Amino acid sequence: MTTAGKIALDAMGGDEAPAEVIDGALLSLEGPDALPAERIILVGDSAAIEAHLQTKDTHHSFEVRHASDSVGMAEDPRKAMRSKPDNSISKGAALVKAGEAVGLVSMGNTGMVVAASTLVIGRLSGVRIPSIAVTVALGDTPLVIMDMGANVEPSAENLLHSGLMGSVLAKDTLGISDPRVGLLNVGEEAEKGPTRCKEAHKLFCESSVTFAGNIEGGDIFAGKADVVVTDGFTGNVILKLLEQFGELVVRRILTAAHKAGIQLPPELAAGALREMDYAAYGGALLLGVDGIVIIGHGRSDARAVSNALKQAARAADSGMNQHILAGLNS
Repeated sequence: MTTAGKIALDAMGGDEAPAEVIDGALLSLEGPDALPAERIILVGDSAAIEAHLQTKDTHHSFEVRHASDSVGMAEDPRKAMRSKPDNSISKGAALVKAGEAVGLVSMGNTGMVVAASTLVIGRLSGVRIPSIAVTVALGDTPLVIMDMGANVEPSAENLLHSGLMGSVLAKDTLGISDPRVGLLNVGEEAEKGPTRCKEAHKLFCESSVTFAGNIEGGDIFAGKADVVVTDGFTGNVILKLLEQFGELVVRRILTAAHKAGIQLPPELAAGALREMDYAAYGGALLLGVDGIVIIGHGRSDARAVSNALKQAARAADSGMNQHILAGLNS
């Protein structure tokens, strides 16, 4: 594997770092879509990384890049970038900028990952503000929802770019040949909603994407679109609501079954929740930056880290960013 295909993994990001992150890197070396260890660069406290690797009965060839600092989940990204210039997130982003890696994966501070990716790696030509895309399984096929928090007050053009980038993501990494893009709104009619949605509806109709029109909240579960576009505030609320609502529904079903004398196997409920968890796809892709960037949940386990690394590799190998640029310029 060439250097261009390497993925920088922030070993210090996440609630259980570096142990779970490193275990995830090791897990990514397994399975039918296994990655070669040479493709992964572990970025962080080299002593802590090496110490954990020594506890594993494995021979690896990971490259390790030392970073003297790490950024906590609650730290202010702007202050952290100034006071901790040698942090693991910024160092991983710098590897992408320098061409030593093609992507960055971090389970750390979301704001810090977005800031470092935007300021250090830089944006794709034509993209003003990146978007965070999350993939979830609510039906028979995966669903991409964006934006999940990068841009809380998007313009109509920002919404169009989110839809275009989400369409490329669905096609390149999820195998959906002709993704349908839906614009989340308060009604199906073109004249409904705030001004930016009305303007975005017109832009989508004139664009090259397969536009499914306006969709309402309930349509997210109805399979009317493969990509749902909304502002970052609404998207983030949807994600958190889906996470908690899924757990609530499963608990209610288990409780009702127990009262009825029915014993459901615990793995059944765990499997249903796992399918809805975006960790099953690795994490959230930050689209619109000049590299592959994946932001995982802070509580990600080794499975989620492994999935994130493999997702980053698929996105890079598919030429996703080149396809996004082509779409923006068409």
